[in-house]
Amino acid sequence: MRLPAAIPAGARLVVRIAQGSDPEDGRPKFRDYVGHVVDWDGHRLILDRDPAANGSRPGERVTLPAEDMVALKPVPERRSPRPAPPDLSR
Repeated sequence: MRLPAAIPAGARLVVRIAQGSDPEDGRPKFRDYVGHVVDWDGHRLILDRDPAANGSRPGERVTLPAEDMVALKPVPERRSPRPAPPDLSR
């Protein structure tokens, strides 16, 4: 995959990393990381990974090597939850 020369700090991305082949069925396996760019030097991407939306995984800082990246694309910020509508049944 051709990677960009520059990625601005603070950009929110999804990065797909190849993890090799599954030993049972031989199919390729991938892991996706979503978060904000801290630094990109063309060889490694430092990303502040977002916490899982359901709370199952906290946020973390990860370093991803460029040679393992198979996809990279910008994604919009998460929408904040809407406040509950007022109770008008009274």
